[in-house]
Amino acid sequence: MANLPVADQRMVGRAALRLLAADRRSVATIITLNSLAALAGLGAPWLLGRIIDAVTGRGGHIDRLALAVLACAVAQTLLTRFALAIAYRFGERTAYRIRENFLSRALGLPAAVVERVPAGDLAARGTTDIDAVANTVRDLVPSMAVGAVQIVFIVSAVVVLQPVLGLVGVAGLSGIWFVTRWYLRRARDAYLAEGAANSVLADDLTATTAGARTIEAFALRERRLAAGHAAITETRRTRLNTLALRSVYFPLVETSYAVPGVLVLLLGGLLYIDGRVSLGTVVAAVLYLRQLVGPLDGILIWIEQLQSSSASFARVEGLAAIPAAPPAASTAPSDERIEVSGVRYAYDPGHDVLHGVDLTIRPGERLAIVGLSGAGKSTLGMLIAGVDRPTAGTVTVGGVPIADLPPDELRRQVVLVTQEHHVFRESLRDNLIVSAPDDVLRGALKTVGAYWADDLDRDLGEEPLDGAQAQQVALARVVLADPHTVILDEATALLDPTAARTAERALAAVLHERTVIAIAHRLQTAHDADRVAVMDDGRIIELGAHADLVAANGPYAALWHSWHGGV
Repeated sequence: MANLPVADQRMVGRAALRLLAADRRSVATIITLNSLAALAGLGAPWLLGRIIDAVTGRGGHIDRLALAVLACAVAQTLLTRFALAIAYRFGERTAYRIRENFLSRALGLPAAVVERVPAGDLAARGTTDIDAVANTVRDLVPSMAVGAVQIVFIVSAVVVLQPVLGLVGVAGLSGIWFVTRWYLRRARDAYLAEGAANSVLADDLTATTAGARTIEAFALRERRLAAGHAAITETRRTRLNTLALRSVYFPLVETSYAVPGVLVLLLGGLLYIDGRVSLGTVVAAVLYLRQLVGPLDGILIWIEQLQSSSASFARVEGLAAIPAAPPAASTAPSDERIEVSGVRYAYDPGHDVLHGVDLTIRPGERLAIVGLSGAGKSTLGMLIAGVDRPTAGTVTVGGVPIADLPPDELRRQVVLVTQEHHVFRESLRDNLIVSAPDDVLRGALKTVGAYWADDLDRDLGEEPLDGAQAQQVALARVVLADPHTVILDEATALLDPTAARTAERALAAVLHERTVIAIAHRLQTAHDADRVAVMDDGRIIELGAHADLVAANGPYAALWHSWHGGV
């Protein structure tokens, strides 16, 4: 099993630009209001400098200057308030788009991809990572927009006010740039490692919870505890790595804030003594630089959080890096004949599990596929069901590649029934998936013996089903889909004997007059089939009727005699 891909920085950047472009009017309004607020905020330090000059005898109306300071403060507050209100609404809409895109991509993933990746990886991306990105968009991006605009205007103002003092003050900020560059070079990889560790931990917890009965039955408690401890240890290690980076970054940045003000006071004092600048100009320059602390501090804190959320965004956007499925076939199958020709398949490149399989399945026949565990039976069944496509060769129905059929058409052709049946936390009607009149839905349920299912509005989240009932719902879906071919893969393996007998009666009703491909783990199934395909090491080594294969005294005969205890 391999984790889902992670988007690179270029993909993340393009995705962020698409989100901004989707709501460009709001973005423009936010920037405009923040610019006006920043301009209003520039007035107060300059006016305070003029007040100081007035007090020291250089003239001016102090009362009017004080009122102007108040007006600037009020204007800045109101403009910032409106900008933030619009920004937060923008953030909520953008967070909604991110969630919708992720859900759409997750639902569009090929079934084979979903089955190969750890369940915890997809779950962590859809919960922890999505929440981190949504919170960043909602809270941090608006605030960063405000801070960035303020910094640009404040730096411009101090340079215009007194170029020498302004340039010295800006030069004093260079230490922050070097420290931030050091941090950014290390932070993304550290946060990606932390996210991957969280996925492993989530997957480990999911596997342990789902397999609780197996763990108890086989006394695997200590082994699972050891695996959980290892996952927690790795999560803790990666978390401490990111904390260590922050413990260096923030103290150095905090220290750097004082440097510009100290340099301007020293140089400004010399220039004032020399008579080249007024005291008010020096004070205004220092106040401007002190104004930088607020937005700078906020942005640098947010940069740290952005490293975490950008790593989460890279994991969320990683779903876009999965190759899209080829376009659906435009032609319908000409008949119900299934052909497997020269099929090879590999879960990992270079390690084939199927080797040149050829098989023709005639409409209406019952074919059993048998072999030892690991022979490739279930893999072949998934390819015939269109869950995945072969690495080489073709699997077709009526001359059309099965994996290329649109979902609705595929469901009418071939359906795979396994031992795992998902029941959604929805009503019974919604769980049947197919939109049809109630009498049709009830008829399908009665066909599979689900006489308990009178209330189609029953909430299966509030009233969960047992194993046999869940399988009856799954089989009712098959009846409603009405495929011509049904593939059975251990369909009753997890049920107790009583439930298994009930399920087998339901299966008999479902399979009537259909092509049946049974991946047989009990050879009695093969005994009743029209033909038996014997697999070994990813190849079909025998094919024929049960009696003929037993008479041939080959591998199938050995399996049959072994199953009957050597008789």
